Amino acid sequence: MRKFDLPALLADRAAERYELHGRHLNPQLPRMLRTIGFDKVYERAEGAYFWDADGDDYLDMLSGFGVMGLGRHHPVVRQALHDVLDLSLADLTRFDCPPLPGLLAEKLLAHSPHLARVFFSNSGTEAVETALKFARCATGRPRVLYCAHAFHGLTTGSLSVNGESCFRDGFAPLLPDTAVPLGDLDALERELRRGDVAALIVEPIQGKGVHEAPRGYLRAAQELLHRHKALLIADEVQTGLGRTGDFYAYQHDDGAEPDLVCVAKSLSGGYVPVGATLGKEWIFKKVFSSMDRVVVHSASFGSNAQAMAAGLAVLAVLEDEQVVANARRTGQELKDRLTALTGRYEMLHAVRGRGLMIGIEFGRPSSLGLRGRWSMLQAARRGLFAQMVVVPLLRRHRILTQVSGDRLEVIKLIPPLIIGEREVERFVTAFIAVMDEAHSGGGLMWDFGRTLVKQAVAQR
Repeated sequence: MRKFDLPALLADRAAERYELHGRHLNPQLPRMLRTIGFDKVYERAEGAYFWDADGDDYLDMLSGFGVMGLGRHHPVVRQALHDVLDLSLADLTRFDCPPLPGLLAEKLLAHSPHLARVFFSNSGTEAVETALKFARCATGRPRVLYCAHAFHGLTTGSLSVNGESCFRDGFAPLLPDTAVPLGDLDALERELRRGDVAALIVEPIQGKGVHEAPRGYLRAAQELLHRHKALLIADEVQTGLGRTGDFYAYQHDDGAEPDLVCVAKSLSGGYVPVGATLGKEWIFKKVFSSMDRVVVHSASFGSNAQAMAAGLAVLAVLEDEQVVANARRTGQELKDRLTALTGRYEMLHAVRGRGLMIGIEFGRPSSLGLRGRWSMLQAARRGLFAQMVVVPLLRRHRILTQVSGDRLEVIKLIPPLIIGEREVERFVTAFIAVMDEAHSGGGLMWDFGRTLVKQAVAQR
């Protein structure tokens, strides 16, 4: 009899999941989930769906914050991991050059022909940390610019270029940095004139609020940066690998060729964490300038065989199943159908985004009765109306979504890139039902809103 039996362990202890987490991990997570009624128990998952113990399906419009680009348990990725484990490779010896990292780098670089080399790490924040280090080393300068409201990760370096105080508070001192407004070239140039800027890091579409860089901004920013001997870093951790309808989101901006590009999330296939920092030849040669500096930057689990196999399988699926084209086509259909509703609902103010990265923004209604209820929520805490929409989408319609940032009246949709017309129809139908109730001025939805208000006031 084997000593460790994972199925038996789960059968015996899985029912304790929320208690275990509250006792040994982040105590606020189960508390928050119970408060909003998100304390579900999901038994299995496949593609764009979860199932609970009763066999009810849930549509995933969140994809694990973008990790599950191909949905859950894609058979090609799953088989690749079985294969690499069965091969019993001599992995992570640290004194050889295994083939899988080179093959994955080759495939990634084929989508960015102006870049030449790749460093593999284990997550998006590590990919950003790598880019920050490489930019400072290559330029010999200390300061990195970032855009207001940016999110680039939560380790200390990436936190230094995080545009939200709610994440930064309590963790100072951070690296030298300065925020500039997204799209503001004048502000960028003012900072560059100081002569100490190593790079600007930018999300082509910001995850917080789903705000897209103005057309032409990346190319113009790149020209300004190069004129002042600084670099452009494109954070494609969430937007890359087809999310926005092109392989990389920066490719929407004709002529933009970032010096460093960060990817992660979907590259994992949802199985093995992997991050990658792509860069120009001269930057890598500055960092790894001699044999004495061969491990000046490294990651203990970077380039491990399982992660590389998952990444190779993901890229094969993207190509073989035309996933990027599907994201572009399906995303446009979803965005068009939601945009058509803006004239129907007072509190639905805007729909924006690209591909399957869509933001739905709510705002102050015009009618007197709804204005009073809206003001009640806003007085307690901004963002409560968006939360009021997210909760019935899950609890009544079994659709998982997220609010797109603290105190934002925006819902962000980042579903698996494999969804199609059926999922679009299901989401739009459910969204209309929730909006109808919200604009009726009564019902359970506004009762829940009053509960949120009481909790917000109690936490002050």
